[in-house]
Amino acid sequence: MNHTLELINNRKSIRNFADKKISNKNINTIIQSALRAPTAGNQMLYSIIEIDDQTIKNKLVKSCDDQPFIASAPLVLLFLADYQRTYDLFISSGVEEYAKREGIDHRSPGVGDLMLASCDALIAAQNTVLAAESLGLGSCYIGDIMENYEIHKELFDLPEYTFPITMLCYGYPVGNYIERKPTPRYPQEYIHFKNKYRKLDTSDFANMVKPIKDIYFKNEKFLGNAENIGQHFYTKKFTADFTKEMNRSVQKALSEWSGLE
Repeated sequence: MNHTLELINNRKSIRNFADKKISNKNINTIIQSALRAPTAGNQMLYSIIEIDDQTIKNKLVKSCDDQPFIASAPLVLLFLADYQRTYDLFISSGVEEYAKREGIDHRSPGVGDLMLASCDALIAAQNTVLAAESLGLGSCYIGDIMENYEIHKELFDLPEYTFPITMLCYGYPVGNYIERKPTPRYPQEYIHFKNKYRKLDTSDFANMVKPIKDIYFKNEKFLGNAENIGQHFYTKKFTADFTKEMNRSVQKALSEWSGLE
């Protein structure tokens, strides 16, 4: 197995960081890896905010579903889906007059543009994860940054056509990170299809969740009165308060982005 595949297959999330600074050289290497990520039409429809203000990091602990390790992470990067910069480029380039002259219907960014920008941002974010791993650093995604849209919009002075799609914490791992096995995943046959989608049946699901049930939850009880993995995740994730807030928050952002309620 080559080194890149080793990084991909052995990567684990970490939430406990060594008290060790990340050099400016390594931070720049991580950022540069994002800039080399695939991007739609070479437009780079994302922005990255490096958060080194401890006061802001402390606020993010609370606004991102009470995750204290955010405050102690040596490096925190916020990835924005960003069509604001590109749209501002259009306006500064005189596209309104150009569109009128050429008979083009001028428009503002829509929800499809948001989806495209979100893809750009997430692809760039994953490049940094692998770059960090290659430098001996671990990382953890913070999807909860999509919650509390109004708070984060004000906290980072976000303009109209931006959305905080993900955030990453990086640092040097401590403890048994090297020895700890990666979290098991569903078997490939339930994820990888050819030519068309395949809906799964009850027997498929029983086999699909087996690695999770037998390994990941071996020493854990199901949440509440849940009787199986499906009920457990339904309670822990799908109907949890933070998920409800995420949906409210994203809907608010979509409304402001598109002007549609």
